[in-house]
Amino acid sequence: MKKTATVTSKGQVTIPQEIRWRLGIEQGDQVVFAVEDGLITLRPYRGEENPFEKYAGALGSFATTDEIDAWLANLRDE
Repeated sequence: MKKTATVTSKGQVTIPQEIRWRLGIEQGDQVVFAVEDGLITLRPYRGEENPFEKYAGALGSFATTDEIDAWLANLRDE
């Protein structure tokens, strides 16, 4: 889908209604503009990054539930 809009003298653009509907953007919502590899994207701002993302992979991986149980038992000093 392609839609066009006009930039005002203040640098403002009205996001076409169909785009707002598809993105779930409503009056007062914030949006994020991102430029990656020459492509500009617009998406709804849904809050800060996941605060737990920095811990992804910190536990390593487990092949079986027995390994998980053993790891938990060790943490609990069982």
